[in-house]
Amino acid sequence: MKNFGFASTAIAAASWLAASTVAQQVDPIVIKGSKFFYKTNGTEFFIKGVAYQQDFTGNGSTTTTGGGTGYTDPLANATGCARDIPLMQELQTNTIRVYALDPTKDHSECMSMLANAGIYVISDLGDPATSINRDTPEWNTDIYSRYTSVVDALANYTNTLGFFAGNEVSNAPNNTAASAFVKAAVRDMKAYIVSKNYRSIGVGYASDDDDTRVELADYFNCGPAVDAIDFWGYNIYSWCGDSDYVTSDYQARTEEFSTYNVPAFFAEYGCNKAQPRLFQETLALYGTNMTPVWSGGIVYMYFQEANDFGKLTESNQGDAGLSQTGLVTIGDDDKATTLKDFDNLSTQIAKVSPSGPNSASYSPTNSPQACPTTSTWQAATALPPTPNEAVCACMISNLTCVAKAGLSDNDIETQFNYICDPAQGNYCGGVTGNGSTGVYGAFSICNSTEQLSFAFNQYYLNQTATNTQNTNPCNFNGNAQKVSPKPASSCKAVISQAGAGGTGSITSAPTATGSSTGSGSGSGSGGSSSGTSSTSKAAAVVLGVPAFDFGILKLAAYVTVAALAGAGMVVL
Repeated sequence: MKNFGFASTAIAAASWLAASTVAQQVDPIVIKGSKFFYKTNGTEFFIKGVAYQQDFTGNGSTTTTGGGTGYTDPLANATGCARDIPLMQELQTNTIRVYALDPTKDHSECMSMLANAGIYVISDLGDPATSINRDTPEWNTDIYSRYTSVVDALANYTNTLGFFAGNEVSNAPNNTAASAFVKAAVRDMKAYIVSKNYRSIGVGYASDDDDTRVELADYFNCGPAVDAIDFWGYNIYSWCGDSDYVTSDYQARTEEFSTYNVPAFFAEYGCNKAQPRLFQETLALYGTNMTPVWSGGIVYMYFQEANDFGKLTESNQGDAGLSQTGLVTIGDDDKATTLKDFDNLSTQIAKVSPSGPNSASYSPTNSPQACPTTSTWQAATALPPTPNEAVCACMISNLTCVAKAGLSDNDIETQFNYICDPAQGNYCGGVTGNGSTGVYGAFSICNSTEQLSFAFNQYYLNQTATNTQNTNPCNFNGNAQKVSPKPASSCKAVISQAGAGGTGSITSAPTATGSSTGSGSGSGSGGSSSGTSSTSKAAAVVLGVPAFDFGILKLAAYVTVAALAGAGMVVL
């Protein structure tokens, strides 16, 4: 165990920071077939990574929405990066995975230091407040804006390796329909990268190790290339303690992915059931049995944090009932202390030297997988439409009864509960989406206030036409108000194609998408960028038959709309 005192750590960090903020250009990583390569010399790239995010739990937590940021951006802390990167280098780290970034902050110093150390970054696109939720999935303008702003923040750094559009979103047969919404996010982020003329950067998905792993891998890989993932991340913890290639199921998983046609790697690994972790699996992962199929892996986790088993310290390391997932502890005085797991990983990683074909001599032979057809698989191949703020603005401009500005989340949920109850009528078809049937309301892409306005207006139109006794059909306990419709001429096609009930297919949408105002700038690893995203989440339309649940919110199930296609594969 190494203990870095505060003074020595501060001096080392300051020296490292001063020497490393002038960034070098690193060779971008590109994809050909099922492998990563350095772009310039064609050498195969194997990920030797660590997950790097303090005060954040990555396993499935990025599938929640609503309430607060709930994370600390690790790449906006230059002092922390300067402290940690030399330790990462002791582990021969060439990649880090970060789970949530604040796109409004400056990442240039950390990204420059990482580049100078030869370390690439894979970033998840969501955050705890804004991402696709497995139980109440949606793909709307708020989430789109969050995802594109992260792309903008990192796209101009040459050491950005790729992005995850989801992490363990579907983790059981009863929530696999959520994968349709994640795959739409993959499609749209690929298209966005192309539309912004960024260099080719991969967009993938990280899955857990459960009974749906084969169907999940097939689903995200099947169909048109513009919709499919560019790489596959696998969170796997099956090698525990003193195990082996067969007992751990590494052999079985390697055989399963032997025909995959995009790169696959361990997005998280490091079982902590046996303490300290031995990391014997590292030798197997980078050995000759696995390197033809797998492109390395990312150890979970660099930081030791409080977890379900309690926080591990020097005094209780190895005690019964306590489990460790970290390699390093950071004290209240900001000093770094390496743990026994750090030493064990350092020893094992020093023994490996993976090699593979050069890009020029490599001819991929694998093909995309067939879409899953098992009885337990729920997600449809038809994907949600691309979120488009201009479409939503056209819809709002055509309404007579709208939700008042400034409604609380609770107010919105209460009103949705009432108006979208099937007993009230069919008012919410235009704002609901169903990942199982593959039908999506034209305005299911809009934010919750816009969706509520549409439902209010549907109710208002019905009541004014059929119920003369209702003298104030645009009230809803003071939460709605009447306005004068003023649609622009450019909205004519949108309104016509969506139809009166909003269940039509919009095929000539305005060019604006999402609500992202972020923009990247700079060049290479020294680029800097900023963006904004909306993280204020109210109730929204989700999945389910015959009712949709979002927390306590229930929405009736209707709908019918075709998905719009994205574009952009990362290839040589």
